[in-house]
Amino acid sequence: MERFRRRPPRFILWVDGAGGFWVCLGETVTLGQPAVAGCAEIPILGDLRGRHARIRRDGEEYLIEALGEVRLDGRAVEQVGLLSDGCTVQLARSVVLCFRRPHPLSATARLDFLSGHRTQPSVDAVLLMADTCVLGPKPHSHVVCRLWDDEVVLFRQGDELFCRGRRPFSVDGSAAVRRARIRENSSVVGETFSFSLEPIR
Repeated sequence: MERFRRRPPRFILWVDGAGGFWVCLGETVTLGQPAVAGCAEIPILGDLRGRHARIRRDGEEYLIEALGEVRLDGRAVEQVGLLSDGCTVQLARSVVLCFRRPHPLSATARLDFLSGHRTQPSVDAVLLMADTCVLGPKPHSHVVCRLWDDEVVLFRQGDELFCRGRRPFSVDGSAAVRRARIRENSSVVGETFSFSLEPIR
């Protein structure tokens, strides 16, 4: 079976009732203008360079490297800056993001758009996924799903992606389970939730 290491390390997570989320699995991602094919793992429709900034996960920390004009909480980043939970990231004059580390037990981070800019294709936020990504009703979930009654966790094991929950769910129409491997185009349906993955080519 194909594994995520043979595919581009990113996909879109569509969560019923919560929106769309650009998920990057790499430890280093580049943000920039989508007009330059293949340069930016996170292409943002805005007045940016083709490669405007680079975010790197270093253990439990995230660093941002300025390749173009970058500000953290209003201060210019000359070379590299440390990202902290809740800080504001400004790229060029008008692209503004908020960096979040919502779950205390996970190194996964989230980039929320504070300005009107979006990725191409358009999503609500970007997830920089480390080992786990929590979807659920609690405020510290990476994806807050207010209508869900329990959490579902996406997690990486080796080169593959899995899903687990406390209650049975089905994957791509197969029998209900509480833990299953998922693919880049899988659909997951539980009693009170559903989400799907869409590959980014």
